[in-house]
Amino acid sequence: MDSSTGPSKPWSELHREGMGPTQEAFLDLTRQTQDSQHYCQNVIWGNLQTPDYVRAMLRLVVDFHGFPDDIEAGVAARTARADLIGTGDRTYHVLLGEPALRRTIGGTAVMRGQLQRIHDSFDLPGLTLGIIPDRAQLDIYPGNSFGIFDRNRVELENFGDSPTHTDIEQVGAYQRAFALLARGALYGDEARALVRAELNALQD
Repeated sequence: MDSSTGPSKPWSELHREGMGPTQEAFLDLTRQTQDSQHYCQNVIWGNLQTPDYVRAMLRLVVDFHGFPDDIEAGVAARTARADLIGTGDRTYHVLLGEPALRRTIGGTAVMRGQLQRIHDSFDLPGLTLGIIPDRAQLDIYPGNSFGIFDRNRVELENFGDSPTHTDIEQVGAYQRAFALLARGALYGDEARALVRAELNALQD
């Protein structure tokens, strides 16, 4: 599989098989991708999620949709994505909305560990991590979370189906959207300070 073709089965079919097959397919897509851009408005980007955060997220998904309850297999596959950062000259440009830092998934202790993980990730090789502050004036409406893989494939995240776009015009639209969203992001020490502030708030 390469990033232009994707998994051998539709996502909807993989979901019905469970979190293990779904996350393994996404791990394969990540392995085959050299360059990607990701926008996550309300939750943490999957490649940087801690095991506890993944476990809590997948529990919400399984309970909502009634998918097979093989959460631990899903946790193993999703967290394996982190091992790809800094390997094979891969590059990632990731935008997190500030709400993603504040949205409590799994409870306060889980969020402390997750925010510490984000705080420690700004210097990872190949990763450009930006935070879009709540008060940033955006040049485009926020929209849903999405990922662009090797500039030829877009994956969307919805409550229902999770569409895949490979049409050149659709991919181009998401590339333009990402560039406009990135204008409102903070990077480096300014972004790290936002994460540190949320960490400190959880200590109070």
